[in-house]
Amino acid sequence: MDIHWFESLDSTQSYLLEALKTSKLSAPVCIGTSSQAFGKGSRGNSWVGNEGNLFISLALARSMLPVDLRLESSSIYLAFLMKELIASMGSKVWLKWPNDFYLDDKKIGGVITNLTGDTLVCGIGINLVSAPENFGKMDIPISSYELTKAYSNLFVILPTWKQIFSKFQIEFENSREFFTHNNNEKVALENAVLLEDGSLLCDGQRIFSLR
Repeated sequence: MDIHWFESLDSTQSYLLEALKTSKLSAPVCIGTSSQAFGKGSRGNSWVGNEGNLFISLALARSMLPVDLRLESSSIYLAFLMKELIASMGSKVWLKWPNDFYLDDKKIGGVITNLTGDTLVCGIGINLVSAPENFGKMDIPISSYELTKAYSNLFVILPTWKQIFSKFQIEFENSREFFTHNNNEKVALENAVLLEDGSLLCDGQRIFSLR
């Protein structure tokens, strides 16, 4: 996967979406920057951070994704790939359902996905060196560019959804003391049932990540 790296961008996600729209770039490709001014977070929030943190967006053709992966759970899948990579380097990072990176009880980053035609665009932001108030940062030293290269290399041979889910199913227990959002409402995860496709059953309602 080609990596295009910039010193500064308003938003890796916006840049990539525009480059795909104008056929300047095509999947698979990754956009990264050392600093980002107007990054996009989940539920319309911004994700802004200081130089040295991770700000990347990548485009993948749907045909690259595992055949057993439900599209609505792609955020879980791509986030868990990153989580496993960072954990292999010695971090205690874990993934809160469906797309948030945590250390202990502090969020340090997250993943959002958008579908453009047959291309999945995934944005990832992680506080590697600094964090705003009430957020956490990475517990091991990692270069944003080196992490991006290592993550991009994972897309040569991807694990199946079943392989990822078997690990995430165990880690999901860490999410039970937290909440998620559904239609702008907070939903407790304490009694949620994680289904095999990555969705949740909460109070009789089925919830997909939709991020």
